[in-house]
Amino acid sequence: MAKAKKLTKGQHRRIKKNLAGKLKQNKQELWQDSELGDAEQGVIVSRFGQHADVKSSTGEIIRCNIRRTVDSLVCGDRVQWRPGKETKHSVSGVIEAVHERISVLSRPDVYDGVKPIAANIDQIFIVSSVVPAFNPDIIDRYLVATELTGIKPIIVLNKVDLLDDETQPLIDQHLSLYQAIGYEVLKVSSKHSQGLDAIEQRLIDKTSIFVGQSGVGKSTLVNQLMPELDLLTQEVSNVSGLGQHTTTVARLYDFPAGGFLIDSPGIREFGLWHLTPEQVDRGFIEFQEYFGYCKFRDCKHQDDPGCALQQAVNDGHISPLRFASYQRILASLDSNTLTSRFK
Repeated sequence: MAKAKKLTKGQHRRIKKNLAGKLKQNKQELWQDSELGDAEQGVIVSRFGQHADVKSSTGEIIRCNIRRTVDSLVCGDRVQWRPGKETKHSVSGVIEAVHERISVLSRPDVYDGVKPIAANIDQIFIVSSVVPAFNPDIIDRYLVATELTGIKPIIVLNKVDLLDDETQPLIDQHLSLYQAIGYEVLKVSSKHSQGLDAIEQRLIDKTSIFVGQSGVGKSTLVNQLMPELDLLTQEVSNVSGLGQHTTTVARLYDFPAGGFLIDSPGIREFGLWHLTPEQVDRGFIEFQEYFGYCKFRDCKHQDDPGCALQQAVNDGHISPLRFASYQRILASLDSNTLTSRFK
């Protein structure tokens, strides 16, 4: 008997690759057309790798496989799907197409580029709090993102029961700035159920998402607004002062009075390095009437002579605090080593 030839390393790699490809193809083609019912409309509740939970027109949550032709799918997407005539490996249907989005919230990622988080959002509740330390820079970054997407922002200060004589003046100064330029600000305490009625009224018949630095109490607020969900929450770390991430996947919930609420993973950083300076400009709405009036066309709005923005600051038309935040964001555009981590 002839001695069998040993396969080369290259042949081993090709065989392994072919097997992996077949396994992937078999997984994605779990359903044949003859095994599926008629097409229905639904909304994505949550995404898990190659599967997603779909809310059907009857309110049932169906776990579905995702067709290879579907390029992008996130929480809040409106989709066309087909139920399976039987359940296979806990999967009961197939998502075949995604309808055009009216809005999308994305995040930049060093490794994967710009990634969508949630779609078809009407309003974003930007949640900050007294603990961990109030951070207006993060609020400003979210405001830039909302202005570029056309999604309405609502700023929420949580844990107002923890305000004291030292922290309140500075926080009130920043919040007054946002109100002066047209942004809505709500002050709440999830611990004492203070101000929750105002949030409830704004959630009705809207698709809303809560975003903000980890530990600001997003999930606690959702628990207060929808107690039946009993979402997992954790106290702010006594050691670091940073919040412990408790939400791992963006998920859409039905709001009892009508509308949807999306609970999204928290962040400790929100990078905008994928944007151009011109896009950042659009995010500062009170600056708009001054752009284009600088002495030099390539003005960097730093110490440039004849800068219209600097003059507006000197004249009291633009807040020095907002202008400093704007400059910090512009400076961060060249630093793409830090990813915005939605954990």
